[in-house]
Amino acid sequence: MDRLRCFGPSYSRLGLFSLLLPLFFFLSNAAFNNLSTIPFNPAYSPLFGDGNLVRAPDGKGVRLLLDRFTGSGFISSNLYKHGFFSANIKLPSDYTAGICVAFYTSNGDVFEKSHDELDFEFLGNLEGKPWRFQTNLYGNGSTSRGREERYRLWFDPTKQFHRYSILWTAKNIIFYIDEVPIREVVRNDAMGGDYPSKPMSLYATIWDASNWATSGGKYKVNYKYAPFVAEFKDLALEGCPVDPIEQFPVASVCAEKDAHLDVQDYSIVTPERRRAMRKFRQNYMYYSYCYDMLRYPVSPPECVIIPSEKQRFKDTGRLKFGGSHRRQSRRRSRASATSSSSDASV
Repeated sequence: MDRLRCFGPSYSRLGLFSLLLPLFFFLSNAAFNNLSTIPFNPAYSPLFGDGNLVRAPDGKGVRLLLDRFTGSGFISSNLYKHGFFSANIKLPSDYTAGICVAFYTSNGDVFEKSHDELDFEFLGNLEGKPWRFQTNLYGNGSTSRGREERYRLWFDPTKQFHRYSILWTAKNIIFYIDEVPIREVVRNDAMGGDYPSKPMSLYATIWDASNWATSGGKYKVNYKYAPFVAEFKDLALEGCPVDPIEQFPVASVCAEKDAHLDVQDYSIVTPERRRAMRKFRQNYMYYSYCYDMLRYPVSPPECVIIPSEKQRFKDTGRLKFGGSHRRQSRRRSRASATSSSSDASV
C-alpha cells in the first residue's frame, strides 16, 4: 500500500519530549480507576510458537520470543462483543529492524472474508532509532479501505512497561497509551459495516515482517540479535464473552456489560485527556489516512477534518513528501510462521 518515511529525531531527544512533558507526565503516571487485571491462565492460551511463549512465575504475564525458527503469540480464551483490552507492554531493544509486535482484536479465524480488526502494530527499527507504530481499523472485511494512522512516541518503549489499551463500544473506539487517548473513532451511520460489529478475540504476537516493517522492507530481521523479546503483563480484559458457536449474541445478553463499560474511567475522555490527545496528534502523528487524497479523494465518513492538520499533511497524508502510494492486496496472517506479508509499510 503506502511506503512512508518517518522523520525527525529519536524519542531520546529531550526537545520533543519537553513539548508534552507537563500534561503527558501527569496522565502517563496515573492509572485507570478501578482497573482490574487477570492472570494469564485461563483467560488466554498460546496461539503459535508455544515454545517461545514463556509464562511469568507469578502468572500475571508472558514473554513472547522471536528467533530464527518461529515467532509466538497468544489469544484470549473467549470472543467478546465490545470490550476493553489492555496490557502493560515492553518492546524489544537494540536492533529490531523487520520485527512487528502486534496487540490487536480480530475475528479473522471465524469470519475469513468479512472480519473485523482493531490494531496496535509496533514496527521495529535500526539500533538507536525509535520504534514507530500504527493503529488500524477494519470492519466487515474492509481490508481495501485501511484506516492507518502512524506515529512516534514521546518515550522509549524498550526501557520500561507502558499500558496500551483498546476500548471498543457500540458508539466509539479509543486507542490509549497509558491514560493518553491517541485516537478516537466515533461511529456514525455512514460507516455502515465498516464499523467493527462482530465478536472479536484479543491477540498478541511477535513475528518476522522483514518484507515491509522497516523502511518498506529495506532492513530485515538480523537474527544475530535473537531472541527478540516482547513482554506483556498486568493484562486487563472487560467485555461480554460470547460463545463462538453462537457467534452473534442477543442484544439483551450484553446490555449489562455494555452499560458497565460506558461508566468506566477509560470510557470517559475528560478535558485533560482530550487536550493530551490533541497534543499527541499534533506532535507525534506523521501519517493519517484521512488526509491521504491519493488513496481517498473523498475522506471516509468517520474522518473529522481539521483545517490546520489538512494544511500540514497536504494531500498525501504525510508530513513530508516522498515514497510511493502503490497499493497491494492485503491479507496477512500474523499467526503463521516467522514471516508474513502486509501492505502497510513505513
